[in-house]
Amino acid sequence: MIEFLHALMNPDNAFLRLAFIVGTLASVPFGIMGTYVVTRRISYLAGAISHCVFGGIGMGLYLQNKVGLTWFDPMIGAVMAAIFAALIIGMVSLYAKQREDTVIGALWAVGMASGLLFVDITPGYFDLSSYLFGDILLISHQDVWMVAGLNVLVVSLSLFFYNRLLAVCFDEEFSALRGISVGAVYMLLLCLTALTVVLLVRVVGIVMVIALLTIPAAVASQFAKRLWQTMVLAVFFCVAFTWTGLGVSYNYSLSSGPTIIMIAGLTYLAVISFARLAGKRRG
Repeated sequence: MIEFLHALMNPDNAFLRLAFIVGTLASVPFGIMGTYVVTRRISYLAGAISHCVFGGIGMGLYLQNKVGLTWFDPMIGAVMAAIFAALIIGMVSLYAKQREDTVIGALWAVGMASGLLFVDITPGYFDLSSYLFGDILLISHQDVWMVAGLNVLVVSLSLFFYNRLLAVCFDEEFSALRGISVGAVYMLLLCLTALTVVLLVRVVGIVMVIALLTIPAAVASQFAKRLWQTMVLAVFFCVAFTWTGLGVSYNYSLSSGPTIIMIAGLTYLAVISFARLAGKRRG
């Protein structure tokens, strides 16, 4: 890690500092929204949203390179696709009679397929691995500003509606009796999750987005009794996983996204194993 810290301070390694900044900024909404996702048990919905994001990225590449809309960044398409998917899933969950898991599976597949088709009809070669598996070292200054903007939006809304989101996550019937619009709050939760997923794409990619969204919160829940405590610890763990993953991947020339996920996953397995052993000893 000493070598990584020296590299981080090197003026020539601007890309590494950008990765460090984005990883730190994104950890805040990851921890907050990840706690809501784990508590509400909607990680599978977040998975469907993340795969729909690929369709938006493909559309962005098409409009930028084929149509000539140079201002239309693929991440703008990602935000649009994520919000659209969240609204569709929310409407189906609340109002439609169709099986929710069927619709989610269809969106999951269509999102990936549409992204690939857009890429097929777009001239030029595109390295999709950075979107699928993440490459935080390719972060640009524009990405930093986008992440910062989404960060402020997600954190502000999630904290402003904290009590309502808390009530809906734990008891929908009680929330409705208290006059809370459960449907509207649930849709807000899905939209905030969608925006958080877009933040994750640049860090660990679409394929592994669920892991970094849920593992820090799952680890934190082993040490906290209240939701806000879980959020604070989840942010801390997410920062720790990101920093450690960046350091290890830089020192050993590994892909940053998978390294971050491996460290997070191994930590989670170690924590739950220790908790189970401790429980048996007490019993």
